[in-house]
Amino acid sequence: MRSMRTQQLQPAQLVEEAIRRNEGVLLSNGALCAETGQFTGRSPKDKYFVSSPGFSAPPDMHRWLSEEVFESLLQRAILHLENTGAYQFDAIVNQHPKYAVPIRFYTEFAWHNLFVQNLFLPGQPDAEPVYTVYGVPNMKANPESDGTQSSTFIVIHPGKRIVLIGGTEYAGELKKSIFTLMHHDLVSRDVLPMHCSASLGQHGDVALFFGLSGTGKTTLSAHPERSLIGDDEHGWGDDGVFNMENGCYAKCIGLSEEKEPDIYRAIRFGTVLENVVYDEYRHPLYHDDSKTENTRAAYPLEFIEKSIPEPRAGHPSAIVFLSADATGVLPTVARLQPEDVKRHFLLGYTSKLAGTERGVTAPEPTFSACFAAPFITDSPSRYAQMLMERVQQHQVPVYLLNTGWPGGGIARTGRMPLVSTRAIVDMILSGQLANVEYRRDDDLMMDIPVALDGIESRYLHPEEGFTDSDAYMKEKTKLVQAFQSRLQTLLPKGTGEWTETGQLASIKA
Repeated sequence: MRSMRTQQLQPAQLVEEAIRRNEGVLLSNGALCAETGQFTGRSPKDKYFVSSPGFSAPPDMHRWLSEEVFESLLQRAILHLENTGAYQFDAIVNQHPKYAVPIRFYTEFAWHNLFVQNLFLPGQPDAEPVYTVYGVPNMKANPESDGTQSSTFIVIHPGKRIVLIGGTEYAGELKKSIFTLMHHDLVSRDVLPMHCSASLGQHGDVALFFGLSGTGKTTLSAHPERSLIGDDEHGWGDDGVFNMENGCYAKCIGLSEEKEPDIYRAIRFGTVLENVVYDEYRHPLYHDDSKTENTRAAYPLEFIEKSIPEPRAGHPSAIVFLSADATGVLPTVARLQPEDVKRHFLLGYTSKLAGTERGVTAPEPTFSACFAAPFITDSPSRYAQMLMERVQQHQVPVYLLNTGWPGGGIARTGRMPLVSTRAIVDMILSGQLANVEYRRDDDLMMDIPVALDGIESRYLHPEEGFTDSDAYMKEKTKLVQAFQSRLQTLLPKGTGEWTETGQLASIKA
């Protein structure tokens, strides 16, 4: 690549480089702590695609840039790295030999290179990459001439298999650009890409936890009696589930050894911390959210004691959809019928949590199709159909788990206690929830347990947490209407999904 100065360094060398360049500091636990400046979360409104042959994403799903603008940004990015020097890492995405894809990263920052080394398998140095990612945080776009919304840009060109990331220091953009590429790459090979964590039981049973950032994917996949397959991104092929990555990217706001021992102990030399506050003795202050609630830790899978050497396994034995509902309407757990599964997967409902994206300072309701809307590259119905085919073929039970504020909502109650959430997960994984009594709620599209040992009634019957039934029904009606409005854009008419009055058809439990 012309005269670009590149270095291919090992983790310890990258830590030294980052400290030498004032990119971060070493904390008392050995982790490298970096700040991401203005942006402490992803910038979805600054993400663009370039139209390419064979790329079938509907035009209204994403923002687009022209080929000319892309070429201009690419040449400026290369020139920028020629002037600053670049750190190179040749990686592999997908922990399955059949689906492994070589990726090359060029990063301006040393700590960004350590970040991707923590999250992806090392490949063969100088092997020909299938995809190339350029990370140039100090390069800015010009909105007037480039047609971007701001000086920040994340541009994906599927045809040329190139990603450009500039104007933001948030390392999560590097990770999520690969996840986006895999939504295109894997589907073309009949593999379902999934925004989920995965764990493996002692008897070979596999559990998947789908959810958006902050709903508990990482926390719930770290289980004392189960092995970790991965915490965020997986594929489901013809022989089972595999982790796309080789590391974890855990939220660490409020982190403690007592509540999340596996994650706490994984933070040591080699780990990258983002935006974590520390005291004068360089002790991390995980409770401090003065910079952001979206504080993060990136570390290799091997830093988790109960991770498995080859992070892949068979077909799932149970699937859990996670939602951090702030309205108080959803029960803490519900069983989903097959059509419920499709509808809730298409909805991808949760309350967006503070700090996950720019401008989000308090929880707000949001929908993300397939729990991955910013990353999907085909129609949501295609991914939903792929999921349904696999769920039905392998007879996988699916549950919805509310990790938010059931029984009153965020204004009336605290968040669901983690100890109770974990108890419910154990009930799901043991098969206990298959044998309890349920009541049907057609409006919410779910079957709700009548009672569960050790779980407070208000968590299963959310109306009990409201001041009166009218207050509950007001919130429920708003949520149901939001569900239906959203599904009207995702489910085709005339296929039995809708009644003549425009309501979702009931499902026989």
